[in-house]
Amino acid sequence: MIRAICLTGLLLVLASATHADEAYDPLKLPSGGQLLNETLSVHDAARKRDLPIRVYRLAETKAAPVVVFSHGLGGSRDGSKYLGEHWARRGYVAVFIQHPGSDEAVWKDAPRAGRMQAMREAASAENLFLRAQDIPALLDQLETWTGEGSHALSGTMNLKKVGMSGHSFGAQTTQAVAGQSFPVVQRKFTDSRITAAVIMSPGSPPIGVEKSFASVSIPWLLMTGTDDVSPIGGQTVESRLAVFPALPAGHKYELVLDQAAHSVFTDQSLRGRSVERNPNHHKVILATSTAFWDTYLRGDAAAQIWLTGPNSGPSPRSVMERADRWQSK
Repeated sequence: MIRAICLTGLLLVLASATHADEAYDPLKLPSGGQLLNETLSVHDAARKRDLPIRVYRLAETKAAPVVVFSHGLGGSRDGSKYLGEHWARRGYVAVFIQHPGSDEAVWKDAPRAGRMQAMREAASAENLFLRAQDIPALLDQLETWTGEGSHALSGTMNLKKVGMSGHSFGAQTTQAVAGQSFPVVQRKFTDSRITAAVIMSPGSPPIGVEKSFASVSIPWLLMTGTDDVSPIGGQTVESRLAVFPALPAGHKYELVLDQAAHSVFTDQSLRGRSVERNPNHHKVILATSTAFWDTYLRGDAAAQIWLTGPNSGPSPRSVMERADRWQSK
């Protein structure tokens, strides 16, 4: 009897240790698996518009959830590589889209003295609406490719589970296709194929904030910083923080990184900053976004526990610094 009790106790200890070894970790990268980095182009015949894309994925044929990323003003499909590589290694097909008219060509093709003005002109409502229409065109093409036996992406994507993300102008693009309405111009661009959204440097309209976000029905994760301002677009720290309170309750989250500037979500150098980039910021961005995708695109119960866990255990707080802020509703 004593021997049986001791054996039972040992099994409980071993089970506990095994569970600890398998604890959910959104930063852990599986060993093995070849990471692919492919460039393609989507042709939107209806609008006579070509959309360059970069696809990060593992070299396997099993259909994986898709995450689309939209760059900021003056960016390209090549930016924020750290996000694409991490998400892909975690088993997602990460598709980074480039938007003509508000991409790097805006400033590269302009005289140095006129670059800022060219960027301001590109940050227009017209370009935002063009971007919002780029996303369904991209998803339509991805659906075609994954069904074509001869295409490199055939069978690799589960387009019933689509995450949408973006930074700055890409954040506003994400908002537009993920549930925001535009009551002033009476337009809406929501794409019902989008399951969840991660929005980096969100923006709110100068009027009608509550009405603009009242119909958001899918999970949103907002990310910003206490120094998240930009010389173009008119958004302030306060206007970015105004989005979360306006969202309906239910699967909504907000991360505010202490002393994080607008470029914290990119892999660019922090120009004009007297301090170096805080390396923990990217760690928090990767951890929280991955746990969010795992929760809402994979239905991973362990990821949901981590995402909503108490401050004392494994949770967003366990990777954040003391002055960073996290809230949900």
